[in-house]
Amino acid sequence: MSLLSEDGEVRIVNLAQTLRTSEMTIRRDLEALEMEGMARRVRGGAISSISRSYEPPLQQRELNEHEAKVSIGRAAADLLRDGEIAILDVGTTTLEMARAINRRQALTIVAASLPIALELGQKPEIRTLVIGGIVRQGELSLIGQRAENFYSDLNCDTVFLEVAGITAEKGLTEYNLEDARVKQVALRAARRCVVLADATKLGKVAFATVADIDVVDILITDASPSHPIIKALEDHDIEMIHVKPNYEELK
Repeated sequence: MSLLSEDGEVRIVNLAQTLRTSEMTIRRDLEALEMEGMARRVRGGAISSISRSYEPPLQQRELNEHEAKVSIGRAAADLLRDGEIAILDVGTTTLEMARAINRRQALTIVAASLPIALELGQKPEIRTLVIGGIVRQGELSLIGQRAENFYSDLNCDTVFLEVAGITAEKGLTEYNLEDARVKQVALRAARRCVVLADATKLGKVAFATVADIDVVDILITDASPSHPIIKALEDHDIEMIHVKPNYEELK
């Protein structure tokens, strides 16, 4: 199920090799998963029964990989320089970044979500701009034509982007088409792109394409340098920042 949730599909031959068991055993296991409604059998393997457009609730995502997100957010905040103009994309990891920002002078930050705007609004040293648009229920991101138009006359230094999935072949992908469109115009408004992605995002392909992998300048992740997706990105001239979650500190 872990492999299926990451890739969206699995092959019987590959599973037998990875799990060191027979193909007959894998077939029986896939049949059991199909009976439980967790997978759908296809020729030679199975695909996930969960749609690529399914987005877990915001409250659930805040709890998932929380320690990794805190560490990634802190590393992203450390990249900010005094006087920088930055865009903070919607997401639970960028929210942790907003919480981690301190003692930076004359920062201007464009917020694409209400929770991030509220967090930054408590920091007097930061000038916060909130994009317009329609509030997306549950997610509290801002979407629609007004949100997209907000970026048209902005020239920012860095966009800190969070996505649902990242692969070398499909690039950056997102669950929701409207969120993906806002991310695309945010990318065009900045000179540098920093992607915040915990290890669960690597190798995953979601519904809507945001951009090719070559737009990424820096990737901040808790994934090991030996992770297969990290290895696959080595030829794309992306700077990698690897963090280690501090589980003891967050108990």
